[in-house]
Amino acid sequence: MPTDRSSDGEVVTRGATAIREGFLSFRRGFRAITEQARDRFEQCDWQHVQKDARRRLRLYPEVVRHVVTNVRDILGDRIADQDAWKRMKRSYAPLLQGESDRELAETFYNSITRRIFSTAGVNPDIEFVAPPREHRSESPDPGCYRRYVSDGDTLALVRRILEDYRFRTRFRDLDGDSALVTREIGAYLSTILGSDRVDVVETLHHVFFRQKAAYVVGRLRVGHQVIPMVLALLNSGEGVSVDAVLMAEAEVSVLFSFTRSHFHVEVDYPRDLVQFLKSIMPLKPIAEIYISLGFTKHGKTELYRGLRRHLDESRERFVFAKGDKGMVMLVFTLPFYDVVFKVIKDRFAYPKETNRQQVMDRYRLVFRWDRVGRLVEAQEFEHLKFRRELFTPEVLEALTTEAANTVTVNDDHIIIHHVYTERKVTPLNVYLRQVGDDAARRAVIDYGWTIKELAAANVFPGDFLLKNFGVTRHGRVVFYDYDELCLVTDCNFRKMPPARTLEDELDPEPWFAVGEDDIFPEEFERFLGLPTPLAAVFREHHGEVFDADFWQGLKERHLAGEILDFYPYAPTKRLHR
Repeated sequence: MPTDRSSDGEVVTRGATAIREGFLSFRRGFRAITEQARDRFEQCDWQHVQKDARRRLRLYPEVVRHVVTNVRDILGDRIADQDAWKRMKRSYAPLLQGESDRELAETFYNSITRRIFSTAGVNPDIEFVAPPREHRSESPDPGCYRRYVSDGDTLALVRRILEDYRFRTRFRDLDGDSALVTREIGAYLSTILGSDRVDVVETLHHVFFRQKAAYVVGRLRVGHQVIPMVLALLNSGEGVSVDAVLMAEAEVSVLFSFTRSHFHVEVDYPRDLVQFLKSIMPLKPIAEIYISLGFTKHGKTELYRGLRRHLDESRERFVFAKGDKGMVMLVFTLPFYDVVFKVIKDRFAYPKETNRQQVMDRYRLVFRWDRVGRLVEAQEFEHLKFRRELFTPEVLEALTTEAANTVTVNDDHIIIHHVYTERKVTPLNVYLRQVGDDAARRAVIDYGWTIKELAAANVFPGDFLLKNFGVTRHGRVVFYDYDELCLVTDCNFRKMPPARTLEDELDPEPWFAVGEDDIFPEEFERFLGLPTPLAAVFREHHGEVFDADFWQGLKERHLAGEILDFYPYAPTKRLHR
């Protein structure tokens, strides 16, 4: 390895350039996969939609591994020399001047350093720890959206917008859909503003694609009011049609939920796109918006920055999260922070038979699967470092006694070497105790829909206990405990064989052979733990989940390659029901 200063400088420059080139390679690959979404939608090629989504998720770690190998070769025996990395960071920063995605490039650099050093906490000498100055504006550049000024004829305005977003597949009924959209806009504005007047419509240039749908995302301006407007488009194979108009902030927030898969949308200026979306979803965290666009790693960066700001500005300490104590995970949170932290225990309580690697594999399965609005996305972090005083004695004791293999504690700090973060929801069993009869009834009905929709996405929860499900701020029931999750297609659904004798019925052990993958849906009801009135509600609306034929039928459809339909909005929102 060269030791003279000029040679060292050359090596540092080559290392910085290799990381920059690696990032550009990632962005090219990301764009190439993303740009295929339009063709997939136009051709109704839903199988490749799913394959593209999984391929794009694999891209980032694949590129990072390749770049780490290159940088090791370039730096040689100086690979762990922090002085070299300080200089490399200084060499890397000028390469990003004027770049539209600088924040992503800085996060990519951090991914390389953290792979090399396994840094506990953050190291500002070799990592980028603050947003780039040019990306701190709270207003999106007007160049990221189209602007339509109304002359009072909303119908003509809507038709013009739809024409501007034409696909190679024609609209089935452009005039009819324009009229339906105009009616929906007018009805909503009249309800909230007392008038159906529209002054300006602004729509993002690029269409958002996910699963079988496409979305035109925009906002209306009426005086000083800013109102979301999202047009959901479907392609039946016989033409494109507008399926729904979403204008309530809650509806749009659910569309971009942390329980859904990522959008495929061409992004020229990520920060501008994020700020536009923030303007129509002000309660949505910036981190969550980045993640919804597929920029998962930078979303984690924003999540961590938000956590540090919260800790700096508050005097909160980590406490156990609400709900029953888990057999596999320690779950803790900050009282006024909307995220929970989940650490895998060293030993699992009886009767759990899974191991640590199986749990991690299931979380990775959820990360790459179609979450259909019912699975909470977990973000995986390593080597998080906190001041020891931030933990209550109870949480600190649990971490050091039940997760000692994952946690390092010294006099001043605690380092958690592996942890998942998830958005905070109210455990369903806790929620049912807190709310009135009507809200409990609605939640139980949605609980049934959660089980059914997961099954339709080829996901079997494994554990139907209420404590493993939660309720979001929008009142949707979701699943968040994955240690027994598996695919429907991996299960063998059976009916209970009839008992041969009275002794068979009274025997606590089964009187028939049971395979490792055998599932008996008739037994589900006794695991739900619902009080009698709510159990009756569940059976009335979702009794088929206790029937093996229901599950076997879905399994056969999945094995046949069928991709079922899901709508991230209420059935009543559909214009062509």
